[in-house]
Amino acid sequence: MLGSIDFSKLLMEGMLSLLLFAGALHIDLSQLRAYRWQVGLLAIAGTALSTAIVGLGLWWLLPMVGVALPLGYCLVFGALISPTDPIAVIGILKSAGAPKNVNLVVSGESLFNDGVGVVLFSLLLTVALKGEAPGVGEGALLLLHEAGGGLLLGAALGAVLFVMLRSIDNYQVEVLLTLAGVLGGYELASVLHVSGPLAMVVAGLIIGNHGRAYAMSDTTRHHVDMFWELLDEILNAVLFVLLGLEIVLIAFTGQTLLAALVAIVVALLARLLAVGVPVAAFRGVFRLPAGAWKVLTWGGLRGGISVALALSLPAGPQRELLLSLTYAVVVFSILVQGLTIKGMIVRSLKSSD
Repeated sequence: MLGSIDFSKLLMEGMLSLLLFAGALHIDLSQLRAYRWQVGLLAIAGTALSTAIVGLGLWWLLPMVGVALPLGYCLVFGALISPTDPIAVIGILKSAGAPKNVNLVVSGESLFNDGVGVVLFSLLLTVALKGEAPGVGEGALLLLHEAGGGLLLGAALGAVLFVMLRSIDNYQVEVLLTLAGVLGGYELASVLHVSGPLAMVVAGLIIGNHGRAYAMSDTTRHHVDMFWELLDEILNAVLFVLLGLEIVLIAFTGQTLLAALVAIVVALLARLLAVGVPVAAFRGVFRLPAGAWKVLTWGGLRGGISVALALSLPAGPQRELLLSLTYAVVVFSILVQGLTIKGMIVRSLKSSD
């Protein structure tokens, strides 16, 4: 049954678009605007730096535990594990009474690093499969076309959806319009060879802010929010069920477990160096409390996006190993980091007040 499922098509061309749009829909741009440069730096530069640290770190350390993985696939793993999942930690931040600016930076960075991570994943996977890296100029043009085209398409899609939503007042139709816009827009992005994930993030931000304020009634807002929150929860649950089923088929050896421990340590170290250290070193620039770097480091939980990208990898021995490493990092992130982050928030942020 599992062998008959095309995970790449199911996840990358279906579920991922819905997950990213749902996440972007609930980001308040009016509050995030004051921290746009901080969020942009962490999401773009931080994700790229984390990808490089994880990739090079695994390439150097894995042979020491008897596991061989080409540099290209190490970088692919770095790209898929660097994006963070904002859903769980945002709820914990609020319940712990964390400052609003920390909430904004965590949610904004997590949303945009999803899009950036998916773009890097697609580019690095293409390089790994071809076995040769493009030239600097070719790589820059490819990235500009993929990312820039995705941003423009998302803006156009958001504008079209806004006009359509404003022209009617029927919440059933409006909910279906958002769903059709996401699925159709993502398919159009694949035809145009631009970044569908970034397009969904931009469209979600436009509909969640401008569309929510000027194109929806109170009844429509309520039903749109309920629909996308429920869909987001269902899709995340399905992702973890799929990962659980896939892991049953993978034989864990002693070497694989050692490699998983290495991946956990490297992923945490990369998060510290790419996000925690810059926030701590340039606290005046980021305008966050003294202990915020600890929360941003330990609160970088991995979740649905990493799972979706890992499951979409093409069949082969590298896929099984990367699935095992992803499973280990995600489970550690949820069970260890997720269960202890509230105490760290209280100790770090309350003491800094």
